[in-house]
Amino acid sequence: MIYKKIQDIILQEDFRGMKHLSEFMCENYVSNASDLLLKSEGEILIVTGFYILKAKSPETDGPPGAIAISNALNKIGLKTSLVTDEYSYQVLKALAGDLEVIKFPITSHRESALFSENLLNSRNIGVILSIERAGLLNDGTYRNWRGEDFSEYNAKIDHLFDQHPYTIGIGDGGNEIGMGNLKKVIPTIKNLPKDPCVTTTKELIIASCSNWGGYGLVADMSIKTGMNLLPTVDEAYQWVKKSVEHGAVEGMSGESKDWVDGRSPKEDSVCISDLIELVETNL
Repeated sequence: MIYKKIQDIILQEDFRGMKHLSEFMCENYVSNASDLLLKSEGEILIVTGFYILKAKSPETDGPPGAIAISNALNKIGLKTSLVTDEYSYQVLKALAGDLEVIKFPITSHRESALFSENLLNSRNIGVILSIERAGLLNDGTYRNWRGEDFSEYNAKIDHLFDQHPYTIGIGDGGNEIGMGNLKKVIPTIKNLPKDPCVTTTKELIIASCSNWGGYGLVADMSIKTGMNLLPTVDEAYQWVKKSVEHGAVEGMSGESKDWVDGRSPKEDSVCISDLIELVETNL
């Protein structure tokens, strides 16, 4: 099965233990997510931006995957917009080109719910997708993989997902929007958080790196549409490089360098290279 090969590719080199969640997922979770997007009858909102507390900057994981998904959807005629908060806005804006980037305010739950309601009422939204976006924990905070609270730097975009029936989450650590689908299981896995995100989504993609999950989603859409919608290895790298030029950091170290989740550019390219080969073989 092609979807199984895609899922194996995006879960390779897994150092957090995400692959152990696979047995609790539906067997074709990437395919289900791509079906939801391809059937969308409205605009698709793509949410990303994860704040790295020790660097006081957003990370390189998330925005490249968001752009890859957005570009793929645009190529098949679907409208997209990006959503983030003030701390990731400049990075996302730099990558977005002419694409609209909506700045979600960092404010109270009440005001966040109202902003979400107004945004959804003003547009015909078909699907909302999150890729590497921190989600609320059971205690009402936002925390990184190490358990550090960075709530004051994170907009409560979860309210968008609470107010729409067709949603997708992509995550690689247990604390991202969508991981609420597995909130009872995540604490049982070594190296995953004991207090995971509680925000759920209709579909969930798990990966070793969230960008990789986004690329896997694009690969599945490519095969279904008969078009190679994936970026090249260099295009994906240039998104990472440009994000660093506009303030993003490597998420594990907090350093300003063109790595993603502890992986050098060469190591990071393995996933997309494998996906390109798979897609080209199956078109």
